[in-house]
Amino acid sequence: MSAKQPVTMGDIARLANVSKPTVSRALSDSPLVNEETKEHVRAIARKHGYAVNRNAQKLRHKRTNTIAVSLDYQSLRRNHVADPFIFELLAGVSEVLGEENQDLLLCAPSHNNIETFQHMLASRGADGFIFLGQGHREDMLEALAKYGAPMIVWGASSEDTPYCVVGSDNFLGGVLAGQYLLQHQRKNFLFVGDTTFKEIYGRRNGLQKAIDESNQTVEVKDLALNNFSYESVFEQANIFLDNNKTYPDAIFAFNDNAAMAFIHALRLRGVSIPEDVSIVGYNDIAPTRYFNPPISTVRQDPYQAGKLLVKKLMEKLDGNTPESEVIKTELIVRET
Repeated sequence: MSAKQPVTMGDIARLANVSKPTVSRALSDSPLVNEETKEHVRAIARKHGYAVNRNAQKLRHKRTNTIAVSLDYQSLRRNHVADPFIFELLAGVSEVLGEENQDLLLCAPSHNNIETFQHMLASRGADGFIFLGQGHREDMLEALAKYGAPMIVWGASSEDTPYCVVGSDNFLGGVLAGQYLLQHQRKNFLFVGDTTFKEIYGRRNGLQKAIDESNQTVEVKDLALNNFSYESVFEQANIFLDNNKTYPDAIFAFNDNAAMAFIHALRLRGVSIPEDVSIVGYNDIAPTRYFNPPISTVRQDPYQAGKLLVKKLMEKLDGNTPESEVIKTELIVRET
């Protein structure tokens, strides 16, 4: 073979002493070819620099081996993804998709309506969808599910949710946070978060459950947020503290960013953490371990979540009906 001529599948078949269909199956990891033959064909392909044309391969199969992933941009101001946990979750999904030999297509912020997702399916732009966050787009998700789109959602489910959901036990997370704060004899609670989001609503209800079962006299205030970025929470924390003569002695924040922002605002006022105020965040993002002081938080495992999201979507694409599932939720006790 001339060095100027590209190596073809026929060349690999001749060198491996197998048929072209066998080469194709071996390079696509087909179960119809035994492992010894697969490795023999792969070794020859590597030696001669032969690479599979994945675009051509996709056209020959019913699936594109592409999964579209959509973030909840609509809930974010100016498409600012403020919570690092979403990137950890995206990384988990990406890693597992790679293990499944699937391509990841990250949807643009404008791709957040049912027509766009229907078009992606009809044009074979993607085999199915993973939605990272429900936010305020539940009506669209329900309509897309009823359309028959293969999809899995990271979020919170209820009995009438018409699509498969993977998420943590937000209610239990709230209970654990509440019990921890009550153990420290706290009486003046503040919950930070927008309870119009189903996941955050579950955390607030869990907190209330812990308080109700304690039979202790506890006051609870709520601080709703219109923006989830650190800067915005810090600004709203300052406004709240300026307008309240008595500071809370317990704060349960809907995520770790919000917990950090409140610690910053309290410290500027000479408040000691945790001597004066106990704080619990949510998600256990990496900075919580190295923050000063390290933050107690409710943990969700992003890799386990990503693995389940991909696994259940693959089941859906194979014609099965996967059930919603809750991943482990645990309280990580540190110094706040």
